[in-house]
Amino acid sequence: MVEPEVVEMLERLTWIKESTYRWAGDGLTVYIDVWGAREDPVPADVIFITHAHFDHFDLDDLAKIRRDDTVVVAPRDVAAELSGEVIAVTPGETVEARGVKGETVPAYNIVEHRLGKHPKENGWVGYVLDLGGTMHYFSGDTDHLPELDQIRADGAFVCVGGDPFVMAPQEAADLVKAINPSVAVPNHYGWPVGTPANAEAFKKAADPVPVEILTPVVPFERTK
Repeated sequence: MVEPEVVEMLERLTWIKESTYRWAGDGLTVYIDVWGAREDPVPADVIFITHAHFDHFDLDDLAKIRRDDTVVVAPRDVAAELSGEVIAVTPGETVEARGVKGETVPAYNIVEHRLGKHPKENGWVGYVLDLGGTMHYFSGDTDHLPELDQIRADGAFVCVGGDPFVMAPQEAADLVKAINPSVAVPNHYGWPVGTPANAEAFKKAADPVPVEILTPVVPFERTK
């Protein structure tokens, strides 16, 4: 049985595409990444970008939801491409934007054949954000890093698409078992890599951590 607080957490979130989420607070709209945002654009108060790859940071999608007073939080290489209200971050920092508090966590590859996809030296990030009093971990693109085992969050939204970019289902399951959230939600499958089968495999491997598989706004390009 899904706990009431988990139901409320997920009801406030819309999974748009791949790793892009929108959170609807009381008078506050927050995005994590922006790819696909043009498909269901709601003006943003705060946007958190994990890294520079097109399937997370797309300038056209960003333009569809960004207002003059929107605050964008992003790694330094992404922030350098933007003007306006921008907060540049690196891993291991605390952050606050429009009352949304949280911290940045590392996001990079350590599996040898993925090392060139998300190098540690790029300074790309995941986020642990307090959204409505509930802690949400958004992994960005990463492998299962030892330092991520220390995260404590109510919800873990993790990449499961596998090679050649991110964690495969078993790797992601091992991470969420270490974090032990109230619910884990898979993402980063169904487009450049992975299929819905990745989500099902993750759900099985993550047991006893409860897993909820969401339906994205933008239909999958890869279904099998």
